[in-house]
Amino acid sequence: MQLHTDDAALERFQALDDEAGLEALHACCASRVCVVRVWAGRPYRSRAELLDAVEAACRGLDDDQLDLALAAHPRIGDRPSGSGVEARWSRQEQASVPDADAGTRHELVEANRTYEERFGHVFLIRAAGRSAAEMLAELRRRLGNDPAAERLEVVDQLARITRLRVERLLES
Repeated sequence: MQLHTDDAALERFQALDDEAGLEALHACCASRVCVVRVWAGRPYRSRAELLDAVEAACRGLDDDQLDLALAAHPRIGDRPSGSGVEARWSRQEQASVPDADAGTRHELVEANRTYEERFGHVFLIRAAGRSAAEMLAELRRRLGNDPAAERLEVVDQLARITRLRVERLLES
C-alpha cells in the first residue's frame, strides 16, 4: 500500500524494493530484527513516524540482537575500514577523534579496553558533534554504571545513532 506524503525523500525510501530497502536500513543498524521491523512498518505517514519507529525497534531488541548491532560499531578512536555506507558514516561521526591530542587518543584506547573488559562489548556513544574529550568523559562516567544501567544507556545510544543514520539515509 502506497501512502502519499509531502516528503519526497520519505516517498523515495518507501518505494524501494525489499532488497534495496532492507540493505539501506542495514547500513543504519546491523540488527536484522530491527531492520525487518522498520521495513515492515511501511508506509509511514511522515518522517517523524519513521524515525520514531526506528527508535522503538532499537529499544525493543533482545540481548542477542543488541550484541549483533554493537558488533558492527567500531571502537571510538578506531578508524573504520571499508568503503560501505556504515564505515563512511562511522568515520564522519568520529571525525573529532583524529584531531585530538595524543594523550586523549591514548586515554580513549585505555578506557575502551577497560570498558570492554567490564561490559563485554564496545563502548557505544552517538559520536556525531562530540569532541574526543567529551566522549572520553562520558566513557569514564559510564564505567561507573552497573550492567543493567549501562544496558539502558547502550540501547538509548543505539536508538539515537540509528535515528541519525536513517535521517542521513533520507537526505542522501
